[in-house]
Amino acid sequence: MPKVLLIEDDEALARGLEYNLVREGFEVVRARRGDTAADVIVRTAPDIVTLDVMLPGQSGFDVLREVRRRGLDVPVIMLTAKGEELDRVLGLEIGADDYLVKPFSVRELIARIHARLRRDGRTGTGAFTTCRFGTCEIDFEHFTATRNGRSVELTAKEFAILKLLVQSRGEAVSRNRILDEIWGAEAAHDARRIDTHIVNLRRKLEDNPASPKFVQSVYGEGYRFAG
Repeated sequence: MPKVLLIEDDEALARGLEYNLVREGFEVVRARRGDTAADVIVRTAPDIVTLDVMLPGQSGFDVLREVRRRGLDVPVIMLTAKGEELDRVLGLEIGADDYLVKPFSVRELIARIHARLRRDGRTGTGAFTTCRFGTCEIDFEHFTATRNGRSVELTAKEFAILKLLVQSRGEAVSRNRILDEIWGAEAAHDARRIDTHIVNLRRKLEDNPASPKFVQSVYGEGYRFAG
């Protein structure tokens, strides 16, 4: 069970995030002050940290500097109400792994946590392993899929795209985000490769690929899972 440390002084937001992360299968630890945050990270040894920028005692930027100064390589996703590009660049330059601006979607945060942990190999089998929709059953841990009780062969990239869409269930996932999380630097922002995989997923999993019920297109955005 991956452990998430929430460093957030907004009690209502922290409770909401904790509730959703626990439902997703994570162990959650909470902290609210910046001046003790680095020590909490050392003591609790989380798999990933969400770090608010505006904290009592010390800013999230200073916390991150201290964490990296101590040589702690735990992934950090910064959460902030500030949307200025300079703040985002600063966070990434001093060692943040990702950045979300409030207000943000809880599902997007959870998807980014999964993606970050998957990249770092910290999840083991992962908190999210199976999915059922229509007559399909997908096992993301063992890379197996069935439809109408019959085996369906999905490629590794098809499994990865489907899992990302399912984790963001009901929300549009942009092509750029799919490229970034699944292909990374090798993608060269070639969205056509995504469209090809989506066509293949629909052909294998949808009753009517021309009018998909589950893997839907969102005009001008990307794709959405509606199962």
